[in-house]
Parts: sequence; C-alpha cells; structure tokens
Amino acid sequence: MSVHTEVKRVSVPQLRALKGQRKIVSLTAHNFTTARIIDEYVDFVLIGDSTAMVAYGHPNTLSFTLEQTAQHTAAVVRGTRHACVIADMPFGSYQESTAQAFRSAATLVAHGADAVKLEGGAVMAGTVEYLVARGIPVLAHVGLMPQYVNAMGGFLAQGRTPESAARITADALALEQAGAFAVVVEGVAEALGADLTRALSIPTIGIGASPVCDGQILVIEDMLGLTERAPKFAKRYANLEEVMRSAVERYADEVRAGKFPEPQHCFAVKKP
Repeated sequence: MSVHTEVKRVSVPQLRALKGQRKIVSLTAHNFTTARIIDEYVDFVLIGDSTAMVAYGHPNTLSFTLEQTAQHTAAVVRGTRHACVIADMPFGSYQESTAQAFRSAATLVAHGADAVKLEGGAVMAGTVEYLVARGIPVLAHVGLMPQYVNAMGGFLAQGRTPESAARITADALALEQAGAFAVVVEGVAEALGADLTRALSIPTIGIGASPVCDGQILVIEDMLGLTERAPKFAKRYANLEEVMRSAVERYADEVRAGKFPEPQHCFAVKKP
C-alpha cells in the first residue's frame, strides 16, 4: 500500500526565519510547466513583471497589467506544491493609494499568491504597513527598480556613491520598519548589498547585489540562456536556445524529408 506524503508549501514566516540559517533560493516563473520543473529546488517562485519582457517582448516592465499578473500567478500556483508563490505588483496597480494597493494585492492573493512584491523606497512604507496590517505579506524591492526605469534614466546600477547608498539604506530600513518580511536588493554596489544584509533583521534577496545577501533570485530565462543578452549579474547555467534550435532544426529536416511521423507515431484502425 502506497503512503501519500503531503508536501507543505513554504510559508512566509518560514522564509523570514531562514535569515542566518541558510541561503534562500528563488527564480522567476510565469507558466505552469516552468513552475512544475523548478518547484522542488527553490524556496519561492516570483511571478515577476519581467514577464512583460521575456514572455511578451516589451522593452521594459511598465506595460504589464494586473490582469495578466493574476493569470500567470494562477498558472504558477497550479504548477507548484512546495515553493512559496510571490507575485509582483505591476506598475500603476498600487502607487495611487493604499486602497488601490489593497484591491490589487487582494486580486493576486485570490489567484493563489502567498505574498506580493512591490518596488519603491520609504515613500512606499505606508503602503507596506497598510497591506501587512490587513493580512497581505509584502516583499519589498530597493536599488535598481525596473518600474523606475524612466526616472533612473535606464537600467543603471545604484548605490555606487555615498549619497545613493545612504538613500537606499534609509529606504530598506523604512520598509523593514513598515513590516516587509524580506527585501529584494537589485543592481547595487556589492559593498552596499553586504551592508544591507548586516543592517537588516529581515532577509535580503540579491540580484546583482552581493554573495553576502541572505538569498538570490534570477530571471529564469537569463540563467537558462533563453535571452539574447543577459545582464552582467546573471550567470548562464545552460544554453537552452542552442538546444531548442538544434531540436527544431532536426524536426524541420525530418518533416521535409518525410521521416516524421513514423509508424509508431500513428494510430492504427480500431478492430471491430
């Protein structure tokens, strides 16, 4: 008789408790198949607004909508049993007011998200506090913030001057005080990433920050070699574009040569 072992999903309190215990592992995913494959290896999956770029071909994240995020979130939830699922709050879905932020976050939670992520410094502390007080865990995001690409003048590394580092530090501390359970630190000087990890009592999740951070996250298409050009901080662990091109080329050659499909790929006439 087989014994069914229930897999319990990683919770937000468990993620927070990992600080100082072991490194936190995370990747982005935006579809069922990818989520199913990575589920057992990561602590949390992020449905990032980077989906706008890697799945839809947009030049930045600003066009991604709440409705799109909700649908991708539901797909990822269906593909996972173990990993905590966190959804990005899209640009324009939370900046207007705390009430707007709650409605948007509640939509993502209703589609299965365990928590939401939002970008912004101290100016977003009130929003974070409002959401947390109403039962919605928040992952903060400081440093290089893709939703601020126009204000920052591009995807530029941050915290490389004393003034910039001080501002980002103040932002992270304010977000921790507001109740964020962890903070993504993106595209900053390595020393700042290390300093923030030591200064904060909540986990830091680095992406182009520092190996000292409490965890790391990458856009999965970058690390699998599925993007034309990966950012400096992304290590390619495979070249799946090359694998896919080779497989498609073989398929096309076999179809044109009449070698596919073969008899084993066809259905026989059903006998009466």
